[in-house]
Amino acid sequence: MAIALYMDEHVPEAITNGLRMRNVDVMTVQEDILSGESDITILDRAGELNRILVTHDRHFLQEASRRMEENIHFYGIIYVDKPKYLSNREYIDDLELIAKALEPIYFEERKVERLPL
Repeated sequence: MAIALYMDEHVPEAITNGLRMRNVDVMTVQEDILSGESDITILDRAGELNRILVTHDRHFLQEASRRMEENIHFYGIIYVDKPKYLSNREYIDDLELIAKALEPIYFEERKVERLPL
């Protein structure tokens, strides 16, 4: 079973389009009509949809840390550290690898994954 992704509103459209061209299941915050909503709302919504959140926003790492400390379930986050140092191709390659090679259960044990790999 492949991993479905939920793209935060700051992830470039070119990344989302590139993933779709590679048949990765991707949904954006904008498509879900949640632009401008709180990090808590976005992270909860990703979980409701059984999707891993992809973001550049460090605030999600803080929320993930809080939830782990308080034993509050969330579905998982892929945090892209310093996206300006990744080419679009590297960014897409890494996300495609995660989406197609890992099982959703991977994020049960490891709630946050960082890019670049």
